[in-house]
Amino acid sequence: MLNIGCHLSTTKGFEHMGKEALSIGGNTFQFFTRNPRGGKAKEINQKDIDGLLKIMKENNFSQILAHAPYTLNACSGTESTRQFAIETMKDDLERMEYLPNNLYNFHPGSHVKQGVEVGINYIVDMLNQVLKPEQTTTVLLETMAGKGTEVGRTFEEIAEIISKVELKDKMGVCLDTCHIHDGGYDIVNDLDGVLEEFDRVIGLDRLKAIHLNDSKNPINSHKDRHEKIGEGFLGEEAIKRIINHPKLKGIPFFLETPNDIEGYAKEIELLKSLYTLE
Repeated sequence: MLNIGCHLSTTKGFEHMGKEALSIGGNTFQFFTRNPRGGKAKEINQKDIDGLLKIMKENNFSQILAHAPYTLNACSGTESTRQFAIETMKDDLERMEYLPNNLYNFHPGSHVKQGVEVGINYIVDMLNQVLKPEQTTTVLLETMAGKGTEVGRTFEEIAEIISKVELKDKMGVCLDTCHIHDGGYDIVNDLDGVLEEFDRVIGLDRLKAIHLNDSKNPINSHKDRHEKIGEGFLGEEAIKRIINHPKLKGIPFFLETPNDIEGYAKEIELLKSLYTLE
C-alpha cells in the first residue's frame, strides 16, 4: 500500500482533516501544530481528537505528521528566539501525546552567520531539554535545501545533530525530495546512490517520513521552491522511482506541492496509478 497524504489546514479541526484526507484518497496527512507564522496553538478538543483517532483506526491510516511553525529557530543568534523554540517544541510535544505514536517534524533552523557548529549545538541543546523518555512521538529533523545559513543542508549535518542527542531513540529524519535535490543530491539520476549515502551517514532506519515535492529549480540551486508532481526538475519518472523504491516501502509520503485540495486529489490519484510496489 502507498501511504500518501498532503498538508491540510487545521481550521476545522482534527476529525475534519481525517475526513478530508479520506475524501482525496489519502491515508495520512500533515498539519501545522499552530499558526506557521505565529506562536499560539488552539486548545485541545478531546471529542475532536477522538473523532480523528476513530477515523485513523477504521481506515488503516499510516502515521500522521505534525509540522512545527516556521518561526521555530533553535539556532537563532537571538536568545529570545531560541527560548521561543524551546517553549514551543516542549508544548507541541506535550500536545502530541493526545495523538500517540505519531511524528513531529521541524526545520533545524538558520545559524545566522554564527557558524554551523554553533547552530548544531543550539539545536542539540533544545532537543536535550524537550525530549522525554516517556514520549511516544518521534521527532524528525527535516533535510534542507541549503539556502542562506540553513542547518541540515547535508546528511552529515543531520547525523551530527542526532549523534549529540541524548534520547536518540526519539529522533528520526524527514527527507524532502525538493530540498535534497536543490541541495545537490542527484535523486533523478542516482536515487540508489543517494539512498546508500543516506544509509551510510545517517541510517535508513532513521528515515520516518518523506515530503514528496517536485522542484521549480535545477539541482544544487539551494532555492527551496516546490513544484507540482511531474512539472518540475525532478519529473514524473523520478517521482515514480522514489515511491516504488523497495528501501522506501511503508514510509509515509506527504505532498507539499503548490495545490488546492482538488489538486492534491489529482496528484494522489496520479501517484497511486504510478505505484507498483506491493
